[in-house]
Amino acid sequence: MINFRCDYGKIISAEELEERVSVTRQYVARAQQDDFGGWVDLPISYNRDEFARIKVAAEKINSDSDYLVCIGIGGSYLGHRAVIEALGGERGRTRIIYAGNSLSARGLKKIIEQIGDADFSINVISKSGTTTEPAVAFRVLKQLLDNKYGEEAAAGRIYATTDANKGALHDEAVAKGYATFVVPDNIGGRYSVLTAVGLLAIATAGINIDKLMDGAEEERASLISDGGKAADYAVLRNVMLEKGYNIEVLANFEPNFMYFNEWWKQLFGESEGKENKGIFPASVVYSTDLHSMGQYMQEGRRAIFETFVEVAGDFEGVKVPALAENLDGLQYLEGKELDNICKVATQATREAHANGSVPIMRIVIPDIDERSIGALIYFFEMSCALSAFTLGVNPFNQPGVEAYKVRMFELLGKPGYNN
Repeated sequence: MINFRCDYGKIISAEELEERVSVTRQYVARAQQDDFGGWVDLPISYNRDEFARIKVAAEKINSDSDYLVCIGIGGSYLGHRAVIEALGGERGRTRIIYAGNSLSARGLKKIIEQIGDADFSINVISKSGTTTEPAVAFRVLKQLLDNKYGEEAAAGRIYATTDANKGALHDEAVAKGYATFVVPDNIGGRYSVLTAVGLLAIATAGINIDKLMDGAEEERASLISDGGKAADYAVLRNVMLEKGYNIEVLANFEPNFMYFNEWWKQLFGESEGKENKGIFPASVVYSTDLHSMGQYMQEGRRAIFETFVEVAGDFEGVKVPALAENLDGLQYLEGKELDNICKVATQATREAHANGSVPIMRIVIPDIDERSIGALIYFFEMSCALSAFTLGVNPFNQPGVEAYKVRMFELLGKPGYNN
């Protein structure tokens, strides 16, 4: 379903590529057998009962809430925000708001002001319930909910996605009677978008989660035996690194993909950035960034390679209108579909950057719909795991993330941490 293309002949011979890909193929089974490899078979093994409860909860939220405030950080929010925005945003009554992904007082105050007197519910997403950023936001917004509806009615508007058996949030949810969904033990946060972590918000936004999972299932079927095109991409990323290209820029021409780019950066950055290794993941959204980053991409330091995400399908209905006068010089575009113009701009950008000695790879999706996005998520998850194993690091841990927390706790005087 996902098509990967690269003019690798300038980078590595076909024989060497095949030899390296054959080694990488074994890592599919390694990912599948890992304690945190539950995402590998998720598209065919997900909990159907919980899936059905997610749909019911989404219907209830749409019936009684103008806003659903999703409280989470990192993998607990980036994935579902990426999907919702890539697919054009909410389609029903309920707007999705994101909180708990920073410690900005101004940001949280703005959310409170946005809610105002409207009806709202909360989806708090945390494995432990003690992560500082979402825990603080949950305290504040839960108090707002309690004050508005009373504690008992407020509890019916709180949906906790957390550990199945333990933890502060789990215990509170059981005691207060919140509806609960499970953060799986065998799937890490940045791989969790297709679990309840992401699906409740996505379903509430009116997106068809059955089709999303169907797309992931189709992509899994094409990759599960030997990694397929995901293995090619993983190997070529590492070849780029070996040749001195240590920055990968994910590029596309769709503004709605901005948060998909952010999810991709977390997926690869947190999975590979260990032991003084890894490719630094960056992203751009063209044409906007051609007028800010274009100069650097064309003529800056040649440590960059670019991976374009492109859409094969056509989007019709927006044409350049004809005018009696040609004051803007666009007469040559009159009557042409804007989507076609965008595709030409994509091709021109690729060719210009390639001529500027930027290695180019292309990932082509059939369309921007649920199936394609589900497939793209799975493709990148598989590629990331295979790439990290090829690099020689564990794709499923993140030991370095704790460093800032320890120092923050010391400075704030948390018990058990010495200043």
